[in-house]
Amino acid sequence: MNINGRHFRTIWPDPENRNKICIIDQRQLPHQFIIETLTCLDDSIRAIKDMHVRGAGLIGAAAGFGMYLAAINAPDHGVDEKLEQAAILLNRSRPTARNLGWAVERVLAAVTKIEDGIDKKKAAYKTACEIADEDAAFCRQIGIHGLELIAAISKKKNGKQVNILTHCNAGWLAFVDYGSATAPIYAARDAGIDVHVWVDETRPWNQGAKLTTWELQQEGIANTLITDNTGGHLMQNGMVDMVIVGTDRTTHTGDVANKIGTYLKALAAYDNNIPFYVALPSSTFDWELEDGTDIPIEQRSGDEITRISGMNDKTGEIETVRLVAPGTQAINYSFDVTPARLISGLITERGIVQANKEAIDALFPDKTKKLTQG
Repeated sequence: MNINGRHFRTIWPDPENRNKICIIDQRQLPHQFIIETLTCLDDSIRAIKDMHVRGAGLIGAAAGFGMYLAAINAPDHGVDEKLEQAAILLNRSRPTARNLGWAVERVLAAVTKIEDGIDKKKAAYKTACEIADEDAAFCRQIGIHGLELIAAISKKKNGKQVNILTHCNAGWLAFVDYGSATAPIYAARDAGIDVHVWVDETRPWNQGAKLTTWELQQEGIANTLITDNTGGHLMQNGMVDMVIVGTDRTTHTGDVANKIGTYLKALAAYDNNIPFYVALPSSTFDWELEDGTDIPIEQRSGDEITRISGMNDKTGEIETVRLVAPGTQAINYSFDVTPARLISGLITERGIVQANKEAIDALFPDKTKKLTQG
């Protein structure tokens, strides 16, 4: 997607030296646009763990390139050993996002089939690039399928503005390109549909306030920032036509783990008969978990709740301030689980599917077949 009219992806190999991987440091947005370079496994782990990159698809792509960087920094005779160590460390960096483990497993599977060390490194690079390209392509397809839903609402409203509520950032900044929840919105814009987005601020990292609003502004899409607790009020008063969110891990039975607060939005939507959709590429499905309560929920530092960062208008400096009294205890769950019964449908690269095991298995028979054979 675009930044000041110029196309960017969120992660890409340096065109002059593919042993360097470029990312947008999202901690600095929207105040500063900084491109950071990753050159080794430790760089990749730090970028994932400390939120230089975030979002399901981008975490997966960053993990794929992290495996590649581990491979190229290994001796030719020790690539497999280094990648096995890298896999353990990367999987520990953020436990909830399924795309991370999926990408790690994919690179390992590609490399272990090859004997020569140099060829292993080439395979790691090729696979990491395929993961990134596939992520962008799948998100584009999500947009095409999700457009049908928005177009139907627009037709029902006789072309009047369609109001969509989002939570967190599931835009192109959370993936390699296009995004998941935002892909249908971009497709609707391109189709000439009048869309407006209610953007949850999404405490404590404020990905909605800092990232989604900026991203939509760059694309010229009307949006309004709201506090996390405003969504229910808007729904009660007929100001939301549909909700579209992303997900970091979804069971193949339809339960969805997403940014903390998603469950509350789903409850409000259900109570007000508002469609609640989850957009995801198939790489986010966990084909082994049956119940969403078994999804590992990441807990981060309480400092993320007790402190907040922003730009000082007078000095132009980024500052962090404390919000609470000294010694205040805080617990910081990063995700919650929305049960399948509250979800109107899942928007995937293969189409829109009901959030239940039978429907998901039918749309992805190749995935469930592998699981059965595995």
